[in-house]
Amino acid sequence: MCGFAGFVDGRADAVDIAATIARMTSVMVHRGPDDAGYWVDPSTGVALGHRRLSIVDLSPGGHQPMTSASGRYVIVYNGEVYNHRALRRELAADAVPASRGHSDTEVILQAIEHWGLRPALERFVGMFAFALWDRSEHVMHLVRDRLGEKPLYYGWVGGAVAFASELKALAQHPAWERRVDPSGVALLMRFGYIPGPHSIYRDVLKLPAGCLVSISGDLRRPLPAPTPYWSAKAVFESGARVRPSSDESMVQALDDVLRTAVADQMVADVPVGAFLSGGVDSALIVSLMQAQSRQPIRTFTIGSHDKAYDEADGARRIAEHLGTAHTELYVTPDDAMDIIPRLPSIYDEPFADPSQIPTYLVSRLARQQVTVSLSGDGGDELFCGYHRYQLLHALWRRVAWIPHLARPAVARSLATLDPVITSLERRESSLPRVVRRFAIRMPRRARWLTVQESPDSLYGDLLRQWEPAVMRGDPDRGRSVGPSMPAAALAHPLERAMFVDLTGYLPDDILVKVDRASMAVSLESRAPFLDHRVVEFAARVPLALKWRDGQSKWLLRQLLRRYLPDSLVAGTKRGFLVGFGHWLRGPLRDWTESLLNERQLREDGFFDAGLVRAKWRDFCANDASPWSNQLWIVLMFQSWLRATPVGPVWSR
Repeated sequence: MCGFAGFVDGRADAVDIAATIARMTSVMVHRGPDDAGYWVDPSTGVALGHRRLSIVDLSPGGHQPMTSASGRYVIVYNGEVYNHRALRRELAADAVPASRGHSDTEVILQAIEHWGLRPALERFVGMFAFALWDRSEHVMHLVRDRLGEKPLYYGWVGGAVAFASELKALAQHPAWERRVDPSGVALLMRFGYIPGPHSIYRDVLKLPAGCLVSISGDLRRPLPAPTPYWSAKAVFESGARVRPSSDESMVQALDDVLRTAVADQMVADVPVGAFLSGGVDSALIVSLMQAQSRQPIRTFTIGSHDKAYDEADGARRIAEHLGTAHTELYVTPDDAMDIIPRLPSIYDEPFADPSQIPTYLVSRLARQQVTVSLSGDGGDELFCGYHRYQLLHALWRRVAWIPHLARPAVARSLATLDPVITSLERRESSLPRVVRRFAIRMPRRARWLTVQESPDSLYGDLLRQWEPAVMRGDPDRGRSVGPSMPAAALAHPLERAMFVDLTGYLPDDILVKVDRASMAVSLESRAPFLDHRVVEFAARVPLALKWRDGQSKWLLRQLLRRYLPDSLVAGTKRGFLVGFGHWLRGPLRDWTESLLNERQLREDGFFDAGLVRAKWRDFCANDASPWSNQLWIVLMFQSWLRATPVGPVWSR
């Protein structure tokens, strides 16, 4: 796991190339504390820089930037190609000269030279982002792995095209301008994260997962559109559902494919461990690791003194049963306050998943003993794990029986209650809970349901955090962009919802959270569920084996029962969460008040200050207020804005 940066600038002497790439690379030392390297070609205005976290081949043989044997290609690379040993054997069988070392970077270059870029990509099993300069064709190829585990930003910086693993590296280029994109802010308010290809800045994009973009050295505007070399949409829409001979045969098939992925990802020349949250996904990964290890696997978990969010006890019992070497840490408000000031620099753009704090803390805990840690990320999206899938199913059943043409009339009838409900809402904090539920929330929800056109539109609303009205200026920015539903080839609404999360929420929230938190402490995180062979297997699994009798992740639970007793399989997933809602009202209240200052909100000009303050007052007065996640989004944006000077123009 590493970090890289680079740029292509055809203007002669536009910048000091060597000094600029050194600055861009140096701010990512956390991604690669073990080594640094640079490659520049003043004649073409190309510069590549790399920071190395040594995982495979700890010798100088893995130094980057690395040039291919023929001298045609130069690469900077972040990630791991887990099947590099098998590829090395395949290349040797084709009489390709032997490598000088045993790093996977060298195998990548050999594969590209021998088979070509696209055929090589189709052979790679792993997580990766890389920049490949073709010295012969004068083309810079930017590539990102199939599921988007590794980040890659790129875009115009003055007259150059620059790219990097993190935004902070782009900011070191002399031509960089911090111009906030209001559409990015609107997307943040809608989702709590900024979905790709958008970023918080104008002219800067995120390369989509499973794509490559090839930029010629003459730097013509606009930049070419990325092209996919692997498509989750194609996999899920064209994959014929298997008809298993028995449930047990599917359990065995899952065991085989996931066991292989776990074994591949345990290979490293440094200590390896695992995050253990107490849920099904991480418990299964740890079980498969321990089943294939002669030594106790090192496992790590974060606990909370708030029992509503604590999974440490469940994780501890799983670790004891499996015999892992287990370490846990309980999170306090002081721990959070120590991390919060660092969040803007860790994430570079505003990011508002509340579990970002415990994810950083468990990464820091793990880094004290290991350099690589496996996680259960991806299990929910592939095997129907999130509670909101069941909520979608339950809510749609309540409204689906109403004829489509009759729903507008029902909604208009419910709208006649609005004056009464609005009057009650003004006094909501002082009303008994039963009144709040039955006189306010149920009529509001009933009207909301009757205006839904489909389960897909309903799921889109379930994902929404803030309504567009919170944005000043054009409130509709970001309304029509973001993760989209696939075609009807996925017949069931739950299948389509999982696909939306796999291609949106997973790469732009979950994987961003884990990558930035782990790399901030120089820890490599790996996710066996996101081995594309596991993903392609999951695409063929019938929904009835993922969600059965109201139980999520049915197939995963059956496999886990091979390794754990029923009492440890039946736990409810909460992930690495904390009771931060109580903290906002208590230990973090002064910090919250300072960022939600009404005058400051109005001066900044992004949000409707009155609306934000109204939600904050309701949250403070009502323990049952649902606004904690929404307020966290505003807080993360305001915190980022205070820590990140932006240019004088943020175009509306």
